[in-house]
Amino acid sequence: MDSFETISPDPPTKDYNFLLRENTYLKLTLKKFKEEIDRLKTPPLLVCELKQHVGNKVVIRTGNNQTFLAETLQGVKDLNVGDYVLVEQKNLVIVDKLNSPTEYNAEKFIVCEKPKTKWGELGGLSKEIQEIKEVIELPLTNPQLFEKIGIDPPKGILLHGPPGCGKTCLARAVANSTNATFIKVVASELVQKYIGEGAKLVKEVFNLAKQKSPAIIFIDEIDALASERLGEEISGEKEVQRTMMQLLSEIDGFDNLSNVKIIAATNRPDMLDRALLRPGRLDRMIEVGHPSLDSRKEILQIHTDKMLLNNVDLPSIAEQTGGLSGAELKAICVEAGYFAIREKKCKINHQHFLKAVKKVKAEEREEKDYLNMFG
Repeated sequence: MDSFETISPDPPTKDYNFLLRENTYLKLTLKKFKEEIDRLKTPPLLVCELKQHVGNKVVIRTGNNQTFLAETLQGVKDLNVGDYVLVEQKNLVIVDKLNSPTEYNAEKFIVCEKPKTKWGELGGLSKEIQEIKEVIELPLTNPQLFEKIGIDPPKGILLHGPPGCGKTCLARAVANSTNATFIKVVASELVQKYIGEGAKLVKEVFNLAKQKSPAIIFIDEIDALASERLGEEISGEKEVQRTMMQLLSEIDGFDNLSNVKIIAATNRPDMLDRALLRPGRLDRMIEVGHPSLDSRKEILQIHTDKMLLNNVDLPSIAEQTGGLSGAELKAICVEAGYFAIREKKCKINHQHFLKAVKKVKAEEREEKDYLNMFG
């Protein structure tokens, strides 16, 4: 007998069929992973702005403010000046068109979820709430009333006052009380690096508000953008002023009865440019100052509504917190809860609040000493 013998294979079995299926599955998995690797190896595309049409070509501007004359793939159509396009990095060929500039830049400022702050959660601000309802809420919910009376409501308001007194909370509450789109912008976000970018972003925010109307544009810390203009300026300040000029132009550009209202907030009203505060722009100024004694009682009552208290004299605590803001009163309630937790108690007593008042006042005193150390 030869040393090598031919052995006939066994007939197919269940294990053999299982291996066939497993082999097919592994091949498909390997193919999928190879496609994923190829996709990850593909270089990213640049996002550029289309500036001008030159014959069959276009002028594009990249993110670092450089301009190029570029080609366009045959399948890419309906390109307009101002559109954002996807560009291949090596040859700068336009391969696709992005959404409109408004959707690309300004959409990030929209607060998708309606703010949850309600009027009843704001203590000691009855006068301010009444004014905001008249200027912002009523024109959005009942514009026919103003047409019937024959007056134009203010386009916007300026909330000013010390930090922590409820300016942002008021803006959130009015957005909650209406069905308006809430667009929140911090003024420093509108100041961009390159010339003209900040002014363009302001224009896009207002265009977005008109598209999503009724809308409320809330500009926080507006003194970072609209500070008073001085005689001598450096290049950075000139760009800030260009952005402010665009803001003033946009405020002038829509009707008083349109479904777009502006709320600006600052704790430095003395720094604002007069042009922003003239009638027809932010002509209604609402001061949100430190709460009075009755207001402090109301604020403490709101913040302790869900707390487990044991013989706490809130009016007495309110009398000891003169000069404190609403945010500091809330901090006192939180600190009192922490003192109770440290003592492993389930309820908060009057002594916990006294310790909290002492702690918050000490922190405030340290802050004032720091600010006045060079005075």
